[in-house]
Amino acid sequence: MMGRQSRVQSKLFYTASNLEQRVRKNHILRKVKGHIDFDFIYNEVKDTYRINGNESVAPPIILKMM
Repeated sequence: MMGRQSRVQSKLFYTASNLEQRVRKNHILRKVKGHIDFDFIYNEVKDTYRINGNESVAPPIILKMM
């Protein structure tokens, strides 16, 4: 089952740290995120996922990890 990426980041760890505060405002990946909408990948891979089973990692996250 294809997972979906939420727009808000849940807490990654139980600390006072926030990734938005830790990553520089001029970081290259922030610029990429601002110019590319990775939601296109859902339509590209929807035929490879089934409706049953455990929910997967969202396809845009997998693409970004490559």
